[in-house]
Amino acid sequence: MKQTSMFGEFEQQRLTEQAAVESAPYQSHSLESKDAAESILPAAGTLRRRVYDFIAMRGKFGATDEEVQTALSMNPSTQRPRRIELAQARCIVANGHRKTKSGRNATVWRVTGAIQAE
Repeated sequence: MKQTSMFGEFEQQRLTEQAAVESAPYQSHSLESKDAAESILPAAGTLRRRVYDFIAMRGKFGATDEEVQTALSMNPSTQRPRRIELAQARCIVANGHRKTKSGRNATVWRVTGAIQAE
């Protein structure tokens, strides 16, 4: 229950801070990137919610981008921008590092606030 409430606060904060999401992020030098951003816009909120919910479900352990991508079967080029949006809205925060499958360090993300499933 609290999780839904907190996500509602996230959506309200985003609307307040940005007046509404008018476009998904894209690389301004790339027409393909702009086209991709426009095509993802209708689904961006749902995808952002899926990323948030997975990270929230992980509680204090959090999740790396790779873990989110694997668990949600989400393309990195779809997942990463949604995670960036969540971080920019301060709904998730960096919380240390963990090794990826390839042995490299990756940032661990966790939700802000009191929601911490054990």
